[in-house]
Amino acid sequence: MTANTSRSTVLTGIGTLVTNDPTVGEGPLGLIRDAAVVFDGGVVAWVGSADSAPAGDVGHDLDGRAVLPGFVESHSHLVFGGERAEEFAARMAGQPYAAGGIRNTIEATRNATDEQLQANTRRLLDESLRLGSTTVECKTGYGQTVAHELRSTRIAASLTDEVTLLAAHVPPPEYAGRADDYVAMVCSEMIDACAPQAKWIDVFCETGAFDRDQAHAVLTAGMAKGLIPRVHGNQLREGPGVQLAVELGAASVDHVCYTTQADIDALAQSSTVATLLPGADFSTRNKYPDARALLDAGVTVALGADCNPGTSYTTSLPFCIAIAVRDMHMTPDEAIWAATAGGARALQRADVGVLRPGARADALALDAPSYLHLAYRPGVPLVSDVWRGGELAWSAHTGHEKARALR
Repeated sequence: MTANTSRSTVLTGIGTLVTNDPTVGEGPLGLIRDAAVVFDGGVVAWVGSADSAPAGDVGHDLDGRAVLPGFVESHSHLVFGGERAEEFAARMAGQPYAAGGIRNTIEATRNATDEQLQANTRRLLDESLRLGSTTVECKTGYGQTVAHELRSTRIAASLTDEVTLLAAHVPPPEYAGRADDYVAMVCSEMIDACAPQAKWIDVFCETGAFDRDQAHAVLTAGMAKGLIPRVHGNQLREGPGVQLAVELGAASVDHVCYTTQADIDALAQSSTVATLLPGADFSTRNKYPDARALLDAGVTVALGADCNPGTSYTTSLPFCIAIAVRDMHMTPDEAIWAATAGGARALQRADVGVLRPGARADALALDAPSYLHLAYRPGVPLVSDVWRGGELAWSAHTGHEKARALR
């Protein structure tokens, strides 16, 4: 979607503005009280006190509402067919989670038409937008043949710039007992075909999926084609995922529920972001990550919703913020930063997750005077307005919704 560059927009009457720029406001969130912000040409042109705001072509008085940068969703699996509600019910009745359920989604995805997959992905992106996510990363991984993964990357690339090739999700049924053969195919044919449509390469480095050597082979093959590595690691038990991510300079390692002190130290000394996915742990009754230990060690932390049909069928970063504060012992400030600037770090982006001059004009307003209400009032639909590229993309008050492609 092309931003309207012919007029400027001034948001006034902001009770609390989160900028994530400590040079312009209080603390790490760069808070400004009684604030205003100006969008012009698709970017932030000015932030500051409302009584100093310049004039603009269009004005919106937010009547004391809080404004934040748009959420940056750095981990989602949106190109899929079917659903797995029965599997969720079985887990809630006591059946433990194992990665094998992914194979059910592989079958449903392969059987879906292009139009069905496109419509479902768009539906979930629209849902994410209404919940405040203005940048969304999207993974493949439910096709797992060259043709099906290529189809998934094309669908994702038509809707977002942040496309991740997760061909190495689990070995598909036709490669049962032959994971090495599947890895060899991924490293040659599949990456060759799909790399032009993707930005990132990912792998599920976990028991039941791929071991360290297999994961290393997939990531380095992707890197050789210009893709940037990410890792699913340490979700179900301690393992090599964190160390592999740090070794290869991955942008992020995601889940990170089971870590040793050596893992935490390695992350703290690296540029790799630890992306925590509390929706998945909530839906599987898995152990929550030790966010407090990571943060206290100086690790950069992001929060993601991990929307997928099996283990975290939610697009709500507000929900994840509430869990992170309640059950992962993050402060509200830490959780807000992780869902905005932290997600941007995980995507190696400096133009989103922040409201400062020159950044993309992506923002959300809450029907609340403070960002603290996102954790204080869990489950309440507080997001009232969302701007992307300086344009009003959705409003709870008017039902206005026109932002489709997340570009």
